[in-house]
Amino acid sequence: QGQLVESGGGLVQAGGSLRLSCAASGLTFSRYVMGWFRQAPGKEREFVAAISWSGSSSTYADSVKGRFTISRDNAKNTVYLQMNTLKPEDTAVYYCAAGGQTWIGRRPSEYQYWGQGTQVTVSS
Repeated sequence: QGQLVESGGGLVQAGGSLRLSCAASGLTFSRYVMGWFRQAPGKEREFVAAISWSGSSSTYADSVKGRFTISRDNAKNTVYLQMNTLKPEDTAVYYCAAGGQTWIGRRPSEYQYWGQGTQVTVSS
């Protein structure tokens, strides 16, 4: 059974940076699309970014485009989310997810495995 473990969250001031990591086990990592989602208190889980099997293609939510970068290292079974120029509205629990589809999905329902989440708090 696949497992995903996120790390790297924390408290940062607005304008700062954080790098999230998500380590996968129990699945053929290189055959899964990997995504990052986030959920703020009282809000629905929303798409942040996703990357193809090989890492050659990626897509971002408009709210993070130009500030966040998703990448993956298939040799290490790890996906990353580099977050720069953070804003208070980026505050949320961030989840990584693995999907067995061939396209880069933006909907949570397209992903089969989920991590437990890591808290990111951006102070103003």
